[in-house]
Amino acid sequence: MTTAGTTVRQARVTIDGSCGSVAVGTTLFDFAESLNLTVPTSCYKQGKCRECLVEIESGGELLSPLTPQENHLSGKFRLACRTRVASTGEIKCHTLRRGSLRIETEVTGLSRELEFDPAVTRDSSRILMDGESIAESVNAVHGLAIDIGTTTVALRLYNLETGEHVATHSFENPQRFGGSDIMARIRFDGEQKGRLLQRTLLGYLSRAVTSLPVDPLSIFEMVVVGNPTMRDLFFGLDVQTIGVMPYRSTTEAAFKDGRSATTSLAIEALRLRLPVHPKARVYGLPLVGSHVGADAAACVLATGIAERDEICAVLDIGTNTEAFIGNRHRLLAASCPAGPAFEGGGVTFGMPALDGAIERVQILQDGRAQTTVISDLEPAGICGSGLIDLLSELRRTERMNEQGRFTADEHQFMIDAVHNITLSEADINELAQAKGANAAGLRVLADSYGIPLGRIERLYLAGGFSRHIDVDAACRIGLVPDLPRDRIHKVGNAALQGASIALLSRRKRARLEEIVKRIEHVRLETHPQFFDFFVEGCQFESFGR
Repeated sequence: MTTAGTTVRQARVTIDGSCGSVAVGTTLFDFAESLNLTVPTSCYKQGKCRECLVEIESGGELLSPLTPQENHLSGKFRLACRTRVASTGEIKCHTLRRGSLRIETEVTGLSRELEFDPAVTRDSSRILMDGESIAESVNAVHGLAIDIGTTTVALRLYNLETGEHVATHSFENPQRFGGSDIMARIRFDGEQKGRLLQRTLLGYLSRAVTSLPVDPLSIFEMVVVGNPTMRDLFFGLDVQTIGVMPYRSTTEAAFKDGRSATTSLAIEALRLRLPVHPKARVYGLPLVGSHVGADAAACVLATGIAERDEICAVLDIGTNTEAFIGNRHRLLAASCPAGPAFEGGGVTFGMPALDGAIERVQILQDGRAQTTVISDLEPAGICGSGLIDLLSELRRTERMNEQGRFTADEHQFMIDAVHNITLSEADINELAQAKGANAAGLRVLADSYGIPLGRIERLYLAGGFSRHIDVDAACRIGLVPDLPRDRIHKVGNAALQGASIALLSRRKRARLEEIVKRIEHVRLETHPQFFDFFVEGCQFESFGR
């Protein structure tokens, strides 16, 4: 390109799948705007809000150096308003609000009959909270249920006068710039000042609230769930005590010391500067203990396992897997630090469940892999459900032994030769350790309860990851116990469902406050057979019969 006889140097930039030629010196924010792509911002390109995050996939060396406003970021993440194209070449990046990311917001196989008894009610034009007047309004009254995961955030909007589900919204958790797991987030929050993780999340959440099809000022209550780190970061609490023995939230410590009657939290929305009614209550469900948080408590509420006579188990598989075993007489819980391998972290061609991710794999008789790709696009990598399929197929065809080693004289398996997508033994090792943590957690709980895994009458697989896995494949590789298939139930986002129940029913909310106090938290590392269970869990073979 030339202008008045002068050649304008350009780079080829792709952002959120849209691409174009960009003149050297242009910011990524300005380029995104030229494509009508929305980049989150509260300060509009001043570098103050630090919300316009982009993740650089390739071509980072062609960008300008980090600015002082970006000192809190690793080289993988940049602020779009501070980052300029500095040289010619090809640059690929994405914002942290990719619309193609598959985020689970629904539930299946669980009762949808919600006991309607909200804390916020109406008396003529008066809006009452727990019977006390807080505002005057003639408009509809709404509430939000919010599940803050390490990777994603999901919310549901309800009409609190009718119980009607009005809308659903979800987005990537923008705190990923602070690390992919909770321990990394805890370190980041301790090292950086200014509550950057909280501010960034609240900024994204504020935009999500204003995008809902109701007046934000009609929202009078928000029920929030998440693991202890995610929940407490949201409320602006110090999370450093969660990262060191005995791994307790400040609210759990206060409860254990008798300084508080609960681990739940409740503050006015005004304190968080959220765009809902300033008198709205933001309620964080109680914690179970240590790293087993409010999201796990919400799963207990959604599945009803604390009300049943039959022995049930719950596995909410994720970066930090929560596990439960028990019934209304006794209930045990544990946290399994599985890590992000099944969400793509640490696996060479691993990726989240985005458009272009391989989600299904079958090995044909000639040894080639037949794959299914999300949205039928060119494959860019492989997501968790695809990895489980592949590992299962490698075992079925005896191309991999139970130790995760290839049986032929090879160091990798070719998934897609055209796009050079492979799985190596190093990748398999990452997946084995993630799988081993989950299997060991469930086996420790069963042993502590005094039953074999075969006594489990219902196994609930919760979370977005579990919703899309093939149960037979998961059982074959030992990710979940090999129980009769009619006992295994994939239920989707049980944490969000539990938050919804707590929003719509004061009685259920109060019941959960009592339930969590009798759940026995089991520390996996203190069990005498934990290491043996973990080593066995790293083997790619079925267990639990």
